[in-house]
Amino acid sequence: MKIAIYPGSFDPITSGHLNIIRRASKIFDRLIVCVMVNATKQPMFTREERVEMIRSVVSDLPNVEVDASDELLAEYAKRKGGCVILKGLRAGSDFENEFQMALINRKINPKLDTMFLTAESQYMYLSSSTVKELGNYDVDLSDFLPDQIIPVFKQRIAVIRQGG
Repeated sequence: MKIAIYPGSFDPITSGHLNIIRRASKIFDRLIVCVMVNATKQPMFTREERVEMIRSVVSDLPNVEVDASDELLAEYAKRKGGCVILKGLRAGSDFENEFQMALINRKINPKLDTMFLTAESQYMYLSSSTVKELGNYDVDLSDFLPDQIIPVFKQRIAVIRQGG
């Protein structure tokens, strides 16, 4: 069985992330979407909230599992039986850092490969950071976020605006 791990902070999951998940679910026997800790980011949603949001948008994909971890990705993949780390790329600028991480992961876990899947053109510019910025301006988010999480996202923006 070919198991891939799609790691990320997913804060929040965007339509671009979902596009990568849907496409990868057709390539692998099992895809684990794993909410990981990113020490350089201050998350808008708790890890548990992000897991639940992702579960709500992938519930129609029977071979997709959602998990969370704060361990090294290469070790997590080994523990879960993953043979591939799946990384979505938006632009060439993403590649250099992701390539370096792929080499490090392979050094830690020599049985682990990394597969880069480029975002479809309508999502090349999209990031969670961009969506959070747009959320501050009350724009229509239907092209940026899965429909199921737009109300949750808007509610969190309102709480943040009120100083919460």
